[in-house]
Amino acid sequence: MDTSEIRATSVDELGGKLNELVESYFNLRFQHKTGQLENSSRLKQVRRDIARLKTIMREKELKLS
Repeated sequence: MDTSEIRATSVDELGGKLNELVESYFNLRFQHKTGQLENSSRLKQVRRDIARLKTIMREKELKLS
């Protein structure tokens, strides 16, 4: 997920995307613990995407204030 792509979306859409990523991260962690996860680097990627979304959401929140 590219930052310019994230910045172009609305806060509501970002919230929905964040919920999807958090759910996906939970499922990936569960798969990792049960030994079913084939690509463990996906955990790191999703975690960074969550952080990126939260950062941009916070930036937008501060600009509105």
